[in-house]
Amino acid sequence: MARLMTGVLAAVAVVAGGYALMGSKTPSTVSELPFVGAASAQEAGEVDTSTITEMVLGAEDAPVTLIEYASYTCPHCANFHSGAYKQLKADYIDTGKVKFIYREVYFDRYGLWASLIARCAGPEKFFGISDLIYTGQSTWSRAGGAPEIVDELRKIGRLAGIENEQLEACLQDGEKAQTLVSWYQENAEADGIQSTPSFILNGTAVANQGYDTFKALIDAELDG
Repeated sequence: MARLMTGVLAAVAVVAGGYALMGSKTPSTVSELPFVGAASAQEAGEVDTSTITEMVLGAEDAPVTLIEYASYTCPHCANFHSGAYKQLKADYIDTGKVKFIYREVYFDRYGLWASLIARCAGPEKFFGISDLIYTGQSTWSRAGGAPEIVDELRKIGRLAGIENEQLEACLQDGEKAQTLVSWYQENAEADGIQSTPSFILNGTAVANQGYDTFKALIDAELDG
């Protein structure tokens, strides 16, 4: 897995003359692209990631746990969230059969900024903002350069009811950005994540699937 880049605090100054993170708007796999916004792998191990909130939907005691690793700049992730995810949520998450955990992947600066916006108002609004980010992915991710893209992400935050002052504070939080990427690295290394979207179903890695295949896999776990 690629090593994380150095200089997080300077790199994540996204408003005040920053926009210095390296990356691509069209990522494919983790190993092909540099990470953003964190210290080296050795330094990242010193970051306290216990402050990062796990974003969860569904019953805490659900018999099946599904973890998704996804990037906000990944078209396949957007497709999953507009299709199979909605059916899975209605049939399994909302009915208490599946606990769903969403974990962000950071291929590039744009995905990191999107994550800072999604998390800006806390867990209560996280999944709603994530839906807006995925729905508008083709618009905001292609808005132009970094200033235009971050402006589009601000619009999504305002649409979700976040005030400008709070949005700027979230985007300028270099410590949070560093911690998020370190947290992601820990989880991705533990679960062997190499591409997005990737899924862990009751501890077992499964590939991106259509709804019918996911349904069969989940039903097998429920019947097991």
